[in-house]
Amino acid sequence: MRTDVRTTTTSTSTAIAAIAAVRNLGILAHVDAGKTTVTERILYLTGETHRRGEVHDGTTVTDCHPQERERGITIFAAAVSCVWEGHRINLIDTPGHVDFADEVERSLRVLDGAVAVFDAVAGVEPQSESVWRQADRHGVPRIAFVNKLDRAGADLDTAVASIRERLHPAPLVVQLPIGREDGFTGVVDLLTLRALTWDDGPDGDGFREGPVPEGLRAEAERRRGLLDEAVAGLHPAALEEYVEHAALSTATLAAALRDLTLGGEAVVVLCGSAYRNRGIEPLLDAVTAYLPSPLDVPAVRGAAGTGEATAGDVEAGEVERAADPDGPLTALVFKVSVGAFGRLTYLRLYAGTLRKGDTVLDAGSGRTERIARILRVQADHIEAETAVAGDIVAVVGVKAARTGATLCAPGAPVVLEPVVAATPVVTAAVEARRTVDTDRLALALARLVEEDPSLVVRTDPETGQRVLSGLGELHLEVAVEKLRRQGLEVSAGRPQVAHRETVERGVTGHVHRHVKQDGGAGQFAHVVLDVAPLEEAPQGGAAGEERGGFAFASTVTGGRVPKEYVQAVEAGCRDALADGPLGGHPVTGLRVVLTDGATHPKDSSELAFRTAGRLALREALRACRMVLLEPVAEVAVTVPQEAVGGVLGDLAARRGRVQGSAPHGGTAVVTAVVPLAELFGYATALRSRTQGRGTFTTRPAGYAPVPGAAR
Repeated sequence: MRTDVRTTTTSTSTAIAAIAAVRNLGILAHVDAGKTTVTERILYLTGETHRRGEVHDGTTVTDCHPQERERGITIFAAAVSCVWEGHRINLIDTPGHVDFADEVERSLRVLDGAVAVFDAVAGVEPQSESVWRQADRHGVPRIAFVNKLDRAGADLDTAVASIRERLHPAPLVVQLPIGREDGFTGVVDLLTLRALTWDDGPDGDGFREGPVPEGLRAEAERRRGLLDEAVAGLHPAALEEYVEHAALSTATLAAALRDLTLGGEAVVVLCGSAYRNRGIEPLLDAVTAYLPSPLDVPAVRGAAGTGEATAGDVEAGEVERAADPDGPLTALVFKVSVGAFGRLTYLRLYAGTLRKGDTVLDAGSGRTERIARILRVQADHIEAETAVAGDIVAVVGVKAARTGATLCAPGAPVVLEPVVAATPVVTAAVEARRTVDTDRLALALARLVEEDPSLVVRTDPETGQRVLSGLGELHLEVAVEKLRRQGLEVSAGRPQVAHRETVERGVTGHVHRHVKQDGGAGQFAHVVLDVAPLEEAPQGGAAGEERGGFAFASTVTGGRVPKEYVQAVEAGCRDALADGPLGGHPVTGLRVVLTDGATHPKDSSELAFRTAGRLALREALRACRMVLLEPVAEVAVTVPQEAVGGVLGDLAARRGRVQGSAPHGGTAVVTAVVPLAELFGYATALRSRTQGRGTFTTRPAGYAPVPGAAR
């Protein structure tokens, strides 16, 4: 018995030590800052690949989708795994284009740390700022890597100044470049005051460590002193040593840098040139030294429940699941994709151990799923028998779990906070060019939404169009291209706008006499109608009712029109609302009053009065002054203060009515009501006017008259 206890304790200790050596990190940056190149160099240096992948050659591991290679940008977040100095690094290369920000959001939900990559020439770019704010919301610790120091105009100090000014952390630079622009050959490590240089061979693999060049020694010592002073001002323990010795030891400085990184008070800044393979080894060392392991982050919180419980409908309350391999299994689905291995479900394990062949519970839906295979997400997926807390893996066999689902032990159900998809802002109508592709298109669209929850598909009930909505025009373009690559002939264009018609000036005393006699029982109905705009119509009248922008009332007395016939007249009027006189659009915003009528003892019926009501209202509408209405949306645009003028002018050009502008933390929030038809393409125009820093949200705000469209 004692031997078993010792064996179990030793096994658990080994598992805990393995978790402590895990780093789950993402690579974040603006488009073309070098994220994918950094990822490829990491895979190459850690031995996962045997040649360097290049974006311009289409040979990268993470940008493996044909569209990514053709466009030269990252579109889909890609997970890979490698080992560096005894540490397992699970790395997610995220997109940099604003249209794919939701991929970044889902990745940050499961990451413990991140490397933010900045262009040494451009510094902090718009999307760099956006992904930095996303990481702030998720509380993800970061280190910064200033890339492309070999470019003309590259300057580390300028890039660091932009980090300080636009992102507002305390940047702590731990390296000094050796050489400038094309002469950049290495860095001085300010912690050890040693020079790290790379040769100019074809692969730039000649990494050497040596003394600081004589011409840089004074500058390196000065910068080390500034680093010590900055760290002492932020870290209490370092301050004590600094006060006593006027300097910090290497061990104290390294420990303080880690504490400040984990707490978010500062960001460690490194530099290099990923394309020329310079600076990647120190970056990997910094990742393992400063970024957290799964044991360093707070335990994940979830709602305890069983069966079909959800995060908001739980009786047992909140529970915590720490990164314990012996705890009950708790994992979050953060990505679903269909590829060469079939349906892959990507999981972040927060607690417990997952084994091949296990049955797990989808806590949200109450379904059970069987894990057929577990794959390590390396350059080439490698099958594994188990995965433990802290791991990021892909599994095969999960058939129904969607992004945001919690997979857990059937005996200890828990629902984690789901991944919330962003609200779509751009819409396009998608239809199959061939009738035989209609059903296939529906299935393909459902698969698209399953893989990317930020896409929304719906069928417009009025126009009958199938509408695809996303986060930007490029987002939709990529989605439609994926459909075409599946052999579907589809067309995509601007969706139709559902107009309405309404009454601007009504008529009174409109008489309609419906008589039909063709042998046998005939049809007879006599009605007199008043039609008026809904907001101007007089109140009162029997059976007055307002539903969906239409109100009907009857003022007939003396039983001239029986009650059942009054109801038939109302039904006929509602039938007439389906198509108005201006363009066959639905009619809304009117009140109809039945003021008089007559019946026939034999030929009157509900059918006759329903027909009379429909024909009478159609005739009356042709006599009214009608106005065409268009759907409008309330738009809230968040932009930098300096871009407000251009945004206001653009909204005015789109026939928008600005309702207000309020400052909000260095930005301005402009609210306006804009015709929906004028918002197609607005996402691209806004980004162009604000250098990609502007965002907007919309919500329906009813209908408004179309200028000049009245009869």
